[in-house]
Amino acid sequence: MKKNILLIGGSYGIGLEMAKKLSKDHQVYVASRSNNELSGMDVTHISFDALTEDISEKAIPEKLDGFVYCPGSINLKPFKTMGVDTIQNDMEINFIALAKTVKSIINRMNEGSSMVFFSTVAVGTGMPFHTSVSAAKGAIEGFARALAAEYAPKVRVNVIAPSLVDTPLSERLLSNDKKKEMMAERHPMKRVGNSADIANMATFLLDSDNSWITGQVIGVDGGMSSLNVS
Repeated sequence: MKKNILLIGGSYGIGLEMAKKLSKDHQVYVASRSNNELSGMDVTHISFDALTEDISEKAIPEKLDGFVYCPGSINLKPFKTMGVDTIQNDMEINFIALAKTVKSIINRMNEGSSMVFFSTVAVGTGMPFHTSVSAAKGAIEGFARALAAEYAPKVRVNVIAPSLVDTPLSERLLSNDKKKEMMAERHPMKRVGNSADIANMATFLLDSDNSWITGQVIGVDGGMSSLNVS
C-alpha cells in the first residue's frame, strides 16, 4: 500500500537519495527551498523554508505515514573563536525548526507511522571543534527519545547518527583527494559515507516491517563511534 511520506529538505544529498528510493513505492512530498534536482522524479515538490515558514500552511496531506527532517549544518570551529550567533544559527536550523515542524504535523501522523531525524557521531563521541553542532544535534536526540515515549505506540521516532558523509553539505571538508583520503583513514571502514548509506537506514526505519524499533539513536558511521583500530 502506498504511503504518504513528507521529506523536509529532500532536494539534494541524503534527502534526494531518499526521495529517489521512496518514490518507487510511495507518494513522496518534498518540502524544500529548491527543486532543481527533482526534475523528472515522481514526487510532489512544495516550496518551503523550515526557518521561516509553517508547514501546516502548505499543501501537504491530511494524513502522513512517514516524516523525515533533513536540514542541518556543519560548522566546525574552535570554541574560543566561535561567535554566539553560530551556536544560535546551528540550534535554529537543526533543532528549533525541526521541533516547530513536528509540532505542526504531529496530529497528521497515522497509527503506525514513523519519524526519522538526523544527529551526528560527534554527540556520543567528543570531537574537537564540534561544540556547536554537537549541542544542536544532542538536543535532537533528547527530543526524539521523549517524543517517542510520548507518542508510543502510535508513532515511532528514531534518529540516525552518521559520521562524515560525502554530500554538498560537507564539500568543504572533502574538497580534494587528499582531504578525502585523510577523512577515510579516520574510519575503521576506511571510507567516508555516501548518501545511499544513510538513505538506506532511513528507508528501513520508515518501513512498517520494522515496527518494533523506536526511541533509538542508530550509528551509521563506518565504525567511528564504537571501534578503535588505530
